[in-house]
Order: sequence, then C-alpha cells, then structure tokens
Amino acid sequence: MNSNNDPNYSPLRDVAQSPEATARYLADVQRVLLDIGKNLETLAIETRLHLRKTHVEGDRWYHARLRAMPVEKALGNVLKNLNNLTDGLEKSAYKRRAHDEAVVNTAKGRKEKELERQRKKNPQPLQAAPNPPQQGAQSQNLGYGGPTSIYDMGRESA
Repeated sequence: MNSNNDPNYSPLRDVAQSPEATARYLADVQRVLLDIGKNLETLAIETRLHLRKTHVEGDRWYHARLRAMPVEKALGNVLKNLNNLTDGLEKSAYKRRAHDEAVVNTAKGRKEKELERQRKKNPQPLQAAPNPPQQGAQSQNLGYGGPTSIYDMGRESA
C-alpha cells in the first residue's frame, strides 16, 4: 500500500491498526514533547528571573513581582497542560493494547458461552454414585470414611 496507488492513503492508518506501532508512535511523540517541556521549563525560569529583575522608577520592592505573575502563571499552565498531554499519550498506548486484548478475550468468551449453552441444551446423563458400604461390614481401609468415634473402632485397633 503506498500513496501512488491509493488516493486515500494515510501513513497513520497502518500505525492505528497495530497496538505495537501505536505505542511506538505515541512514545516518539511523547519523547519530543518531553524535550519541548524541558525547553519550556528553562524558558519559564529565565523569564521569571528577567521579569522580576525589571524595575521601573517609583516601584516598590513587590511591584515587579506582581507584574511578572500573570506571565509566570501562563507559562506554568502551558507546562501543566504539556505534562497532562504526555500522561494522556502514555495512557492512550495502554488503552490501545487493552482494547486488542479485550477483543481477543471477547471472542474466547463468546466461544465459551456458546459451548456452555450447548451443554445446557444437551446435558450429559449423570452416572450413578457408587453404593456406600453396608453398616455391619467393617472396611479394612479406615481412612476418612471409617469410624466416627473411638467406640466404633472395635477391639482390633486398641
């Protein structure tokens, strides 16, 4: 499949069809965004330092800080949104893989339910349980099915 043969070709179509390819692509995008995030953090720090050092004649000591706060808040929001975006990319990769596993498990579950329905429609005849030993007959194997009290054991075990 290439762009010469199909006018509707999209390179991300192949990526979307495979959970491994989707995870690799989202990891690459996340890596790029994390690099951008490092640069934005540095920019926020440098901007903060510059704006807080910028004083106008007649300012009190806190006026520069008050003027810098809206800019700092805007850059902080950008960084927060970027972090949310990278977290969302990671979550999307996990959800994509979980979707494929759910599809496979759904098919298996439906087969099992169909087999169970077939079993209910055509039940197998139950085999009769073996007859319990007679009360008077003493069994040689005194395991779990043996006497229930010490008075039932008889003289041979004493």
